[in-house]
Amino acid sequence: MKKELRVRPIRNGTVIDHIAPGQALNVLKILGIAGKTDAVVSAVMNVQSKKMGTKDIVKVEDRELEPHEVDKIALIAPLATINIIRNYKVIKKDNVVLPDAIEGVVRCANPNCISNTHEPVVSKFTIDKSQRAIRLRCIYCEHIISEDIADHLL
Repeated sequence: MKKELRVRPIRNGTVIDHIAPGQALNVLKILGIAGKTDAVVSAVMNVQSKKMGTKDIVKVEDRELEPHEVDKIALIAPLATINIIRNYKVIKKDNVVLPDAIEGVVRCANPNCISNTHEPVVSKFTIDKSQRAIRLRCIYCEHIISEDIADHLL
């Protein structure tokens, strides 16, 4: 069976591979890419993967990710790899790493949490990686977010 190329290679930029299926659009949201943009972006969803069964891939030309963007991506795609491309070659390949805690990245789902009031308090969560799914625990009210984390990203 002939292998087909679905998306053309990029000269310079970033390829985010091994994104959990269905999360490519959330990755674009994290990167601030929505609607009209000057960036050349490719998003491929639900492609076959030996490692994951199916996966999503996002390619962004002429852009390398900031560490805070990678931290957000790790929350919704903990198996993702970040590939830096220069002159059509992968010069660096890193797996995302979930930090032990995050600050100012996710909004607490508890409407009564002090981080959701008009107090000058930044949201802070510890990350429980011991479960199969990622669980975020608010340090203020101990509310746990374990589903639809992308819906709570700031």
